[in-house]
Amino acid sequence: MSESAARVIPMERTPEFSANAITVLEKRYLRKDDAGVPVESPKEMLARVARAVAEADRLHDPDADVDQTAADFYDLMARLDFLPNSPTLMNAGRELGQLSACFVLPVEDSMESIFEAVKNTAMIHKSGGGTGFSFSRIRPKNDTVRSTSGVSSGPLSFMRVFDTATEMIKQGGTRRGANMGILRVDHPDIQEFIGIKHDTRILTNFNLSVGLTERFMEAVAAGEEYDLINPKDGSVAGRLPAHQVFEAIVEEAWATGEPGIVFLDRMNRDNPTPAIGTIESTNPCGEQPLLPYESCNLGSVNLARMTRRGELDWDRLGRTVRRAVHFLDNVVDVNRYPLPQIEQMTRSNRKIGLGVMGWADLLYHLAVPYGSPESEALAEQVMEFVNRTAREASEELAAERGAFPNFKGSVYDRPGARPIRNATRTTIAPTGTISILAACSSGVEPLFSLAFVRRVMDGTEMLEVNQVFAEQARAAGFYSQELARKIADGATLHDLPEVPEAARKVFVTAHDITPDRHIRMQAAFQKHTDNAVSKTVNFPRSATRTDVALVFKQAHDLGCKGVTIYRDGSREGQVLSSPAQQQPVPSGNAPAAAHPTAVAKRDRPRALHGTTYQMQTGCGPLYVTINEDDRGLFEVFTTMGKAGGCAASQCEAIGRLVSMAWRSGMDPRTVVKQLRGISCHKPAGFGANKVVSCADALARAIQSRLDPDGEVEKHVALSGACPECGDAVEHEEGCVLCRGCGYSECG
Repeated sequence: MSESAARVIPMERTPEFSANAITVLEKRYLRKDDAGVPVESPKEMLARVARAVAEADRLHDPDADVDQTAADFYDLMARLDFLPNSPTLMNAGRELGQLSACFVLPVEDSMESIFEAVKNTAMIHKSGGGTGFSFSRIRPKNDTVRSTSGVSSGPLSFMRVFDTATEMIKQGGTRRGANMGILRVDHPDIQEFIGIKHDTRILTNFNLSVGLTERFMEAVAAGEEYDLINPKDGSVAGRLPAHQVFEAIVEEAWATGEPGIVFLDRMNRDNPTPAIGTIESTNPCGEQPLLPYESCNLGSVNLARMTRRGELDWDRLGRTVRRAVHFLDNVVDVNRYPLPQIEQMTRSNRKIGLGVMGWADLLYHLAVPYGSPESEALAEQVMEFVNRTAREASEELAAERGAFPNFKGSVYDRPGARPIRNATRTTIAPTGTISILAACSSGVEPLFSLAFVRRVMDGTEMLEVNQVFAEQARAAGFYSQELARKIADGATLHDLPEVPEAARKVFVTAHDITPDRHIRMQAAFQKHTDNAVSKTVNFPRSATRTDVALVFKQAHDLGCKGVTIYRDGSREGQVLSSPAQQQPVPSGNAPAAAHPTAVAKRDRPRALHGTTYQMQTGCGPLYVTINEDDRGLFEVFTTMGKAGGCAASQCEAIGRLVSMAWRSGMDPRTVVKQLRGISCHKPAGFGANKVVSCADALARAIQSRLDPDGEVEKHVALSGACPECGDAVEHEEGCVLCRGCGYSECG
């Protein structure tokens, strides 16, 4: 389709994108010329997408009014009522034309299958998709290989091959490769799999989940052993105490946030086409169970827009869901699939995944506290309505276009049943980047913070405040820039006496909510979702392993299909936290007060050995001397090439504080992650060598001392600060998101 064709769509409505959204659009979504300069406006992008997706109507009705459909789709997106997944926004109406976000590839127990999957993974990542795999069919480590008279290296060794391949694919600078790796709990290598990411530098392009079975969960409850099964021949390869394996999963999740868990039997209980295959894996964030070679295109309704006069506008929500189902079904037809096997399987089942975002904002609008019984009841009501309306819309499409080809023999093929167009309709997926575009909260997550600081390209900082909070705080007369700044700096509403009690009860954020309430909210949405729900259960830093174990068991008992947890600060260098967030969260919504613990500092010996680094900054050369004792890095001194001045005094102050932190036991890598990416108005250098401030230069010098080969650099990018802008990241929806620039670890 030509670019001029996209402009025939009526575009009277101006897209309601915020300044932050436009920055993200220009960086990631808009069509660019060879120099990387955007050559389309946000309006033209939506018109391009709307026209390309509307063209599918002609396949079913040569006389279809495609212009009207395109105008409807444009209006749906321009109002920010609905947005499709990122690949659709990026690629619809362009040469690549790959519009799906989620894929699952089979990995069989042969060298040919494994490396065919590696090749296919590269093709999918190049096109902007993410991939999920089950490695459960690969024989265990040290098992015999008859064809070579050797022994197997096991599934984990091959996962490293996939990880390396993913690292090599840059996806044109628009989306980063992401994978899900699943191993059944009854695989003989399960114990090694559970602990593989204790070193968080390993398998950095993978999310990991253990595939739990009902038999395993029963054995955990009964305190019994369970069988390990060799996938090569189905033989029993040993037995393990189920509680021991469960506790190992809990330990690693508590320590690092991984692995997550998925309930395989429950996913297959809801498999709509069991005659076609068994579900063994999900997409990278766990919300989309798929058969081998299946893909799914996703989109989300913005619940923050579904209110009228302080109440939920059910009519608008219904219209939006029906249009969105039409849109997503069209995507199945116009999509250009990366592999013929994927095209065949996807067109045969026609799965779509319509979800929601802006749930926390909706609760703010309705003055309902997130995590309250009222909010859980409303979650069930809203998702039941969305799910029922989506099914009705799919049945209406089937009456016009026919049922999905694998309908015969599916769970829907019952006497008197209405044909249905899509094997599944609803999924609650991560909405990290598209929620930034829609200026709403992510998925069904609570808000991480009511305010944060966003750094823009020239180094200036902009205070971003949740719109609903700002509006209601102004109306109640307690809003101020000073208040917003305090919140952005880590204060909770309970720390701020100027905030009325009624507002404190309503405007709760992630760490005000108990883990029990997190998982109950996930379960409430899961009751009426065809596929699964992507959500992170946030724990305070002080949470115990028992707390994590209880949530895992709750997830099973309440009907969830999986769960991901994140304990504040558990991944080395996590930066988006505050002292209040590191304390236990009591029952109710009020966080406990902080109680600092004194730490003894190491005494300085008479003599220390060290290294001096010359770093070029915008203020001139900075000489950084790093000394260490027998326990590691001990102190740092800085000298500016230009003596005196503000820069020199600031560097000296930073050096003193860093030295004190090291002598008090802080991990030097944590210091690197806190200082990297801090920017000022006088950067120096270009590309990978660009130093954006004196603090950044100091961090780079420490980094060079810790790891001359650059491993810390990689770890910084994937763990603490955003690798693109250096700002704080949020752990939510089973992923990592930077609200400053729109970067998402999962695309």
